[in-house]
Amino acid sequence: MEVAMFQQASRLKLRFDYKGICTVEDLWDIPLRSLDTIYKDLNAQMKEQQEDSLLETKSQEGSILDLKISIVKHIVKVRLDEQEARKNEHERSERKEKILSIIAEKKDQALYDMPVEELNKLVEGL
Repeated sequence: MEVAMFQQASRLKLRFDYKGICTVEDLWDIPLRSLDTIYKDLNAQMKEQQEDSLLETKSQEGSILDLKISIVKHIVKVRLDEQEARKNEHERSERKEKILSIIAEKKDQALYDMPVEELNKLVEGL
């Protein structure tokens, strides 16, 4: 679905209104809040176009708007997922560092608790 969506967008040379005109590739670099604004604008355009009718089929312009909306939604979802993954990785990394520092402290404490004779043996073994 995603590949077909982006293939169709590239074939149609889709452009989005954002500080002038931007391409599908540009959407990946636009701030999420701005993408949300683009999405809202596209939805407003869609609502203006939509009229319930049993006889009329969806116009090509309506299909293009659907495609644009789908692309913006997909990009926002991917970027939010990536943002969440980075956050989770950062939290996991901090937790790992904390655990490693506790392990190091416990090893140090174990050395402090050893008798001097055993410490001397350890030094001689090095």
